[in-house]
Amino acid sequence: MKKIVLLPLDERPCNYNFPYKLFNKNRNTGALAPSNMDLDFQIIKPDKLGDKKTPANTMEIQKFLKESCKDADGLVISIDTLAYGGLIPSRLHHSSAEEIRERLEIIKELKKDNEKLKIYAFHCIMRCPKYSSNDEEPDYYEECGAEIHKIGELEHKARLGMDIGKELDDLYKKVKSQYLEDYTGRRKVNLSLNLLSLDYVKEGYIDFLIIPQDDSAKYGFTAMDQEIVREKITKELLQDQVLMYPGADEVAMTLLTRVINNLNGRTPNIYIKYASIHAPYIIPAYEDRSLGETLKYQIMAAGCMQTESSPEADLILAVSAPAGEMLEASAQPVKNQNYCVERNLTEFVLYIEEQLKKGKAVTIGDNAFANGADLELIALLNKRNLLMKVAGYAGWNTSSNTLGTAISQGVLYLYRNDCKEHRDFLVERYIEDAGYCGVVRKYITEHKLEGLGMNYFDVKESNGIASTLIREMLQEFVDSKLSSIAEKVCINQVYMPWRRMFEIGIDANYKI
Repeated sequence: MKKIVLLPLDERPCNYNFPYKLFNKNRNTGALAPSNMDLDFQIIKPDKLGDKKTPANTMEIQKFLKESCKDADGLVISIDTLAYGGLIPSRLHHSSAEEIRERLEIIKELKKDNEKLKIYAFHCIMRCPKYSSNDEEPDYYEECGAEIHKIGELEHKARLGMDIGKELDDLYKKVKSQYLEDYTGRRKVNLSLNLLSLDYVKEGYIDFLIIPQDDSAKYGFTAMDQEIVREKITKELLQDQVLMYPGADEVAMTLLTRVINNLNGRTPNIYIKYASIHAPYIIPAYEDRSLGETLKYQIMAAGCMQTESSPEADLILAVSAPAGEMLEASAQPVKNQNYCVERNLTEFVLYIEEQLKKGKAVTIGDNAFANGADLELIALLNKRNLLMKVAGYAGWNTSSNTLGTAISQGVLYLYRNDCKEHRDFLVERYIEDAGYCGVVRKYITEHKLEGLGMNYFDVKESNGIASTLIREMLQEFVDSKLSSIAEKVCINQVYMPWRRMFEIGIDANYKI
């Protein structure tokens, strides 16, 4: 059995539970599994991390890594958790660059103490949301977050020689100087650590690095930092060891997929089937580049290769993206041209069905909408009894979150076929991505929270009235919208990890 140590990005289920549920004690019995190799995997993760804005104890993390990596074969590590105690704390800390650099020294120690250890790291470039909210940002972002974002956008455009008029000067007057100094000062510290991570790759301490961009945009503070990081990647000729693309919460799964492919000595071929011929050229919501280019990175990062021929493919990735602007899942039903005319969902589903009949593994990246599933697609999959026949499904948060998750599921299916872990995770995706993100979240927010003295950002507790209502509605969704599998689906638990409506934690299983 191979031992893989995981230091997640934070304690949310997508980062803490998804990788563990998918990869722990993986049985290699599928088409790509070497018959002469015992490559089961044991995933080791910390017992405890932080709590949203409260960082994980970085000293305890160091202790965990030293103890766990002595005899490990691989380490998938979030630099943000190692350095700051988590993703949100990376946007709030007041540590100096020197303090942060010291925390990274343990990576060198781990490599020296265990020469066989392969280290796969990921390190986010600090985001800059375009909206004013302090839910995941400093308190002052509630007051002037949109203005700070706009300042970054205009400063970037000015650097590029674009005409910005007097708007930037006006914004400087609106935002308190101490707020802007705090924000830009933290960005400088974080950027210095991004660049240090590249040094660790060059020096051989980190074997492979992903620099994901969380809520990225074409212009702004994040884009300027990205340019600096990209310049160093190119200068040091690290393009084959460092990938930078949109994403964040799916990256641990992507890197674990890469670990498994590397340990198995395999590079699966993936063919992409789009629901629209225009889909590769759209720029998904919250991202900074075309879908087709991001998919190249997602596939490479997972240790796979894209192929232009479906017969040569080990796995087919079915991508449901629209022909134009990607809307929010809460806007459904949508009847505009980008979704209903220039996207052929019927042919898309029939193609999936035909490939399954031929024995092909098909995983679905349902990125038709941001922040939730395409309910029409779910209805067709349910009608044609395809829900549990696919190798994977995801339709949550951003397009990159969805695609990375779907690719990981699909590649794992190639190694282990239709096992309990696969079925349970697949069912959880339908319940959460379609049921919660597509239907229940909006309904509870609009019709229930105010009467309970709650709001979208505060439902008071992890296990309480809100989670009980959500579980009841999700059961109704399963019974009505997942009717082809409802009798075999059991929802064991629903909880609110950050005591807000954006995400839930769910435990469900599919009974044979």
